[in-house]
Amino acid sequence: MKAPLPLRDGVAPSYLWLPPGDWPDMLAFLIAQFPDISPAIWQSRMQRGEVLNQFGAAITPASPYRYGDCIFYYREIDDEIPVPFEESIIYQDAHILVADKPHFLAVTPGGKFLHETLLVRLKKKTGLADLTPVHRIDRETAGLVLFSLNRLSRPAFHALFAQRAVDKTYEALTDGPGAIDLPAVYSSRMEAGQPFFRMQEVDGEPNAQTHIQLIEQHGTQALYRLHPITGRKHQLRVQLAALGRPIVNDRFYPEVVAEGTPDDYRFPLKLLARAIAYIDPLDGRPRSFESARVL
Repeated sequence: MKAPLPLRDGVAPSYLWLPPGDWPDMLAFLIAQFPDISPAIWQSRMQRGEVLNQFGAAITPASPYRYGDCIFYYREIDDEIPVPFEESIIYQDAHILVADKPHFLAVTPGGKFLHETLLVRLKKKTGLADLTPVHRIDRETAGLVLFSLNRLSRPAFHALFAQRAVDKTYEALTDGPGAIDLPAVYSSRMEAGQPFFRMQEVDGEPNAQTHIQLIEQHGTQALYRLHPITGRKHQLRVQLAALGRPIVNDRFYPEVVAEGTPDDYRFPLKLLARAIAYIDPLDGRPRSFESARVL
């Protein structure tokens, strides 16, 4: 379904399918659905013609609530804090774009991040309204992210990652009392932990596997090359911490440090998505890309 609102300053409109319910009008529903957004803000958006249904008809405060409709609107964040680091584009053709992401920059909008995200920045920079990430890396992690810019070929690139046909190489700088020479292959079972944004290792059949290679060491610090076979959330961070080699400046593992405090740009997480390689699903040629960043 094509959005009835255009891209605005690099931001695509958000949308919401209306669930079953009984509200007297659309304003009452929006107030209940988004309690952190004041009625005055919704009324202002509606007056500007920035809340539409799937047919492009304007939604007003008094519009009747119709279950099954889809509404489109622009997400807005006041006083978004700029991330003072720049991304770069290292490759682009008719089908994909490969970006080199800095630390602290989220890949896609979410939470308190909207304009200060890799996706929105790239849309502004390139004018490619249909740009879509094929995979993600953590906001705290720097390095390569592959984007699709062609809807017709996009499923082929999604399939590469779904079928684990992409060789992903990371580098991590660690510090700790644990062993420097880690196992060549480490397997564990990971599940959601506490708080909600963390993962944890538990007993059971392994579902997370990583190849580990020591590159160099200096005192208690060691630099590792990592090849994740699976793609669990925070996999590398959790597994290295479990091995007694937590990544330098990791504020989540092995323990949460200063939860809720602002980012300190002097201390980035020392984790880098160094390289990706795969066989191109369109022409069968080997492709490989490498980040220009260093830890």
